[in-house]
Amino acid sequence: MNTAEQRRNGTITEYNKAFIEQRADPYVYRHEDGSYYFTASVPAYDRIILRKADTLAGLAGAEEVTVWHCHETGIMSMHVWAPELHYLKGKWYIYFAAGEVEDKWAIRPYVLECQGQDPIRDPWKEMGKIQRSEDDIYSFEAFSLDATVFEHRGELYYVWAEKVSVGIQISNLYIARMETPTKLATAQVLLTTPDYDWERRDIWVNEGPAVIKKNGRIFLTYSASATGEVYCMGMLSIGEDEDVLDPRAWKKERQPVLKSSREFGIYGPGHNSFTTLEDGTEVCVYHARTYPEIQGDPLYDPNRHAMVLKLDWDEKGYPVFDIRNNIQF
Repeated sequence: MNTAEQRRNGTITEYNKAFIEQRADPYVYRHEDGSYYFTASVPAYDRIILRKADTLAGLAGAEEVTVWHCHETGIMSMHVWAPELHYLKGKWYIYFAAGEVEDKWAIRPYVLECQGQDPIRDPWKEMGKIQRSEDDIYSFEAFSLDATVFEHRGELYYVWAEKVSVGIQISNLYIARMETPTKLATAQVLLTTPDYDWERRDIWVNEGPAVIKKNGRIFLTYSASATGEVYCMGMLSIGEDEDVLDPRAWKKERQPVLKSSREFGIYGPGHNSFTTLEDGTEVCVYHARTYPEIQGDPLYDPNRHAMVLKLDWDEKGYPVFDIRNNIQF
């Protein structure tokens, strides 16, 4: 391997071998029948793909099917980012963000609804942009992306990243309760803004939320800073008996919970999802690169690979993200 190839590919170690190559913003969903589904951003940012397997490891070699392709012009015509597959109220939904050929940074959140019970083979219907509540005049007016949905005590909640529409365009995370899988019931609540220095490296960013529940708490991870080597994961948490729409009830960790490691060859870890192995062990599925130096705009570097990390839990009942627990299937 020559020097240029080494710089591009990095050093492959026992910790950083990709689970699925060139699939950023990985989202894995384990259905009630035990089946695993995988989706992610593809390097061309022009379509939504799904894979299905009986095991988590099986997703790596599973057939990849394009279930939706971007429009040629207008809304949803480029920058198709961070799809997530959810099964809500008896139907399949895909949440994603997309821009326009005519205005590529007009990124807004959209949703698809499956017209059957097989998300791989059945057709998908465009439901348009997520609808905000009647008393909300702010949401989705600016750059908005990375939505996730979680259920808590019979209610659905929508968490997303949105840049403030004035000033230096800081990306914050917001939360709202949902009326339906395509509409919000409450106005946005500011959940977190980039407070700390590690959230402000090159760009002030909080994005890519993901939720896991355990030990009487709801844990919400998110990604921070620019998408190169400085990209990292932070975490909020709240007691399951507290009001998730009360930002004061959420506890924000002072330090990132997962960051780049030159020792293990992991660079820019972030935008994760959570699932379980077949035996119930919790895992974090995230993306990272295997080299630190990026030629050109990091957004168009294709080598953010999906990786899988087995979670540990500390004496407080909090998740521990240790790169040494990366699983090599």
